[in-house]
Amino acid sequence: MKDRDSTARRSLKVMAAYVAVAVLCIAAVLVARSHLVAPHRERNAALNAIASNLRILEGAKEIYALEYKLATSSPVVEADLLAYLHGNVAIQPVAGEIYTINPVGELIAAKLTRKLYQYDAGQLLTVTNF
Repeated sequence: MKDRDSTARRSLKVMAAYVAVAVLCIAAVLVARSHLVAPHRERNAALNAIASNLRILEGAKEIYALEYKLATSSPVVEADLLAYLHGNVAIQPVAGEIYTINPVGELIAAKLTRKLYQYDAGQLLTVTNF
């Protein structure tokens, strides 16, 4: 009888050890996955913010051009667009990008100062990239 009890206790201890190891393995995989996914999310957030900024600027430029009846290729500067931006405040870069306000009829561009996801530093992005 004692042999059965000690064997049962031993097998329970072994089973508990296996469960503990399995839980630790699952936890390690989840931690490793979060470290792999976090930078990806950060890059995507920066690109999404740049795309949003480009859309906002394009919309402001379009409204400005319509309101002042500007012809294609008429120059537009950032100061012209401030009245059409929320709070009359210029768009702030999210990843060090530099916005270029092109004339009416041309898309506004964001020049990257560092590599973001698949886009290299120095590359120009417009709303058509997204």
